[in-house]
Amino acid sequence: MTVPAPSVAVLRLFAAGLTGVAVTATFLSTAARTTINPVNFFGFFTIQSNLLAAAALALTAALCLLGRPAPAWLQLARAATTGYMIVVGLVYNTLLTGLAGGVELPWANTVLHVLFPLYCLLDWVLFADRAPQPWRRLWVVLIYPVLWCAVVLVRGATDGWVPYPFLNPATGYGSVFGYVLLIAVTVIVAGAAVFGLSRLRPVTVGPVTARPAEQATTRG
Repeated sequence: MTVPAPSVAVLRLFAAGLTGVAVTATFLSTAARTTINPVNFFGFFTIQSNLLAAAALALTAALCLLGRPAPAWLQLARAATTGYMIVVGLVYNTLLTGLAGGVELPWANTVLHVLFPLYCLLDWVLFADRAPQPWRRLWVVLIYPVLWCAVVLVRGATDGWVPYPFLNPATGYGSVFGYVLLIAVTVIVAGAAVFGLSRLRPVTVGPVTARPAEQATTRG
């Protein structure tokens, strides 16, 4: 089965745009109810991962509409952010569902914790416009989560802010580091799954064609 590349690009732009709207609506809703610290708001793994994944998808789609294939580094970024979105879905639906705080708007909460993570996974699995990801690059998926955890631990020890209750130093650093290790293992397992799935090619995406002006320049 083959689908036109522009159709896939439009679908990706819609998914990325909806995610951006969900984040913006959540920010405005929170600001309307209480004083909001932007650093804290954008410090959540959920918010950052959704924005990173949306940016990777949107850039991939934009390049497609411009008649350019996604470079290898962008495909790797998509692989990593898809892994992060899997972690977001798993952690929220196993550890955070029903807890106070977080995304108060029900529809935005569903988009950020369920629909967009599911879309990212299905997009990666179904649309074969990505090369098989080399296993030697798997370590890359840990860069962002390790940096995020480091910042959270520093902030928890200094100003006392933590994004999630299971990372609160008041519960004991043994428990906190246990969860950090669990996050790292979950990320690397999710990343390995994404890398493995990149070998599947169930739906072929039509070739990206250059725009007429670029074609004329090439022939000239």
